[in-house]
Amino acid sequence: MGDINGFLKIKRKEAGNRPIHERVHDFSEVEQVLNSEDRMLQASRCMDCGIPFCHWACPVDNLIPEWNDLLYRGEWKAAYERLQSTNNFPEFTGRICPAICEHACVLNLNQEPVTIRENEVAIIERAFSEGYVKPTPPRIRTGKKVAVIGSGPAGMAAADMLNKAGHKVIIFEKDKKAGGLLRFGIPDFKLNKSTIDRRLNLMISEGIEVYTDTKAGEDISADEMIKVFDAICIAIGAGQARTLPVEGSEFSGIYPAMDFLTRQNKINAGLSLKDNFLSAEGKKVLVIGGGDTGSDCVGTALRQKAVSVTQIEIMPKPPLQRSSENPWPYYARILKTSTSHEEGCHRLWSLSTVRFVGDGKITRGAEVEDVICENINSKYLMKPVSGTRRVIEADMVLLALGFVHPVLEGLISEMGLELDNRKNIKVNNAFSTNIPKVFAAGDSVSGASLVVNAIASGRKAAREIDKYLRST
Repeated sequence: MGDINGFLKIKRKEAGNRPIHERVHDFSEVEQVLNSEDRMLQASRCMDCGIPFCHWACPVDNLIPEWNDLLYRGEWKAAYERLQSTNNFPEFTGRICPAICEHACVLNLNQEPVTIRENEVAIIERAFSEGYVKPTPPRIRTGKKVAVIGSGPAGMAAADMLNKAGHKVIIFEKDKKAGGLLRFGIPDFKLNKSTIDRRLNLMISEGIEVYTDTKAGEDISADEMIKVFDAICIAIGAGQARTLPVEGSEFSGIYPAMDFLTRQNKINAGLSLKDNFLSAEGKKVLVIGGGDTGSDCVGTALRQKAVSVTQIEIMPKPPLQRSSENPWPYYARILKTSTSHEEGCHRLWSLSTVRFVGDGKITRGAEVEDVICENINSKYLMKPVSGTRRVIEADMVLLALGFVHPVLEGLISEMGLELDNRKNIKVNNAFSTNIPKVFAAGDSVSGASLVVNAIASGRKAAREIDKYLRST
């Protein structure tokens, strides 16, 4: 490393966020940018630790010590080249990844890890601004055609890798704009959509074709695709939301979180809505589910001028520090406070929703009760606490309960794809399904996961598809 004592001299310094009183009035990105000099100093904190646990923890195998060293030396172009060699879209992960690498950083033993995620996004943004990122279409084409169904992070990564290998790649996306979950699931205040457009335009200039507003299995049949293409990669995500089948769940005013988030993102993009806009303005909002999607609902509801926002979670409140059962360098299962939570949210844990209450068919709140979580043979059992039932008032309820598996109606059922015991698409070690020349990647295979995991899956699937195409 350039300065093996850098971590002793320089303290961790984050770029920080825009002031709350300013950012809650718009959907611009919350996170600020650190100046180049400070960013290079932050990179100097990456120590010569011998075993790079950060690299071990990263799903895309980022060469973190290498590009941190180059960043510290001011060699921005070389740092970009190292970064791009393992990660197709560092501008995405640098913004929205939970930074598993930082949890595994040796300096995190003292709760001061290297600012790896921020360093990553600084490198790629400098690369774009300095013109290091240029279209590099393959010199030789193989004559093989590949269809990628789904334009989320897994589909984009697979398409990018297959195109670079010389195959002709066509992406099919059911929505009016490409990007999948990145486009319509993640709020603009976390990921500005111009970032997606910039990358897609680059991929298109390298020879990839993108067909939007096209449903595979409907607008183009599965049989036709199998006839036309030499290989098919399904990357449709895990879009089947988990439901809450309790009394009153049919009341108006109760919505899946993704319906709420998607509508706002479409409004921000200037797209017309087929359904009514779901507005939290002037309402008491209850978000059920304590994960990232729930947090995104909190931030969006506050920007829509909700009167109040309450978020509840059935699991216990996480500890402030690691437990002995969750040691470094594994991802720390501790209390996470997002920028949306900081903006104004009442959070409650260990609460189960018993039923929804309301006037006729309109929700007026949720009846909840305390539960005690018991771990029996690695399975969580929730036991209700008697005498704890009460009602949380709400005019709007958002169900952020996660996703169970890909949507089975349509392409999956039409193709007759085999499923695993969790109803995800079943693949072998080569990402191949039970249908010849049909592969699958991302959340449609693993179930709902992180964007960085989807990118890693798309890259691995592309390598296997390339092997298959070159052997046929």
